[in-house]
Order: sequence, then C-alpha cells, then structure tokens
Amino acid sequence: MTIDERLWRIMQKHLGYSDEEAKQFRENPRNAEVLTKGKDLANKLIVLEVVHSHGCNSGYKVGDKFFFDGAGNLLTEKCPKKVCGYSLNSALMMVFAANEMLYAGVDPNEMRFKRSSCFDVGFECGGWGRVVLDMHVEDR
Repeated sequence: MTIDERLWRIMQKHLGYSDEEAKQFRENPRNAEVLTKGKDLANKLIVLEVVHSHGCNSGYKVGDKFFFDGAGNLLTEKCPKKVCGYSLNSALMMVFAANEMLYAGVDPNEMRFKRSSCFDVGFECGGWGRVVLDMHVEDR
C-alpha cells in the first residue's frame, strides 16, 4: 500500500519534524510500513486485566483493567483512578510485544507468556502485596 502525500504531511506535523527530518523519516521503509498499519491499530485495544491481587497498596481488584491503544498509549480515562507504575513496569514489555505483533500482522493473543506482575514479592515473601496482570488484545 502506498502512502499519499497528505498522510506524510499529517505525520510531519504530528511529530513536529522539520522538512529535512520528514525527508529522512520518509526514506526509512519501516516507517512507511508502520503507517500502512495505522487503521488496523486504531481499531485495537491492548488490555491488561488484574487476575490476582492481594495486599495491593493501590487497591486493585481482580477484574480491574488497564487499556492501551494499538500504538501502546495508556488510555487513562478508561483505567482505574490510580495507575501504579510498579504494577505496569514489566507489563509494558508485553504491550510493546503486542504492538510489534500487530505491526507484523500476527495475532498478539497467540503470545505464549501473557502474564506479568508488579515487582513487589508479596506478603508471603516479606513484601506488601502482589498484583498479576494478564494481557489480551481486542477490537474497539
């Protein structure tokens, strides 16, 4: 799929690129490939769902969800009021992997290791609590 001039100009403005930077951006074939996937990614949500929570200082409960768009942006208006960076720390690698799989045309729901947890070791091991997140991708 070729990209029309209008989309290149939109991206240049969106990214704040000078004309020279935009020219270099266009010369990288991966950028054109990624832009052709834009519509597909816009229709996806990457979801991290709490499947275990005990002693969580942020108060997360099983069933709470964190939503990211297909490009990996956290959609804060759809998330719990508090967003604990510690719980998302290792989960962000899964969000990145899901995003890359979407770009490659591979179903991220086929990922083998789709769970992560906050780095707190849990009460049983001398910490405060533990949260486990499960990742899946769904249509908007």
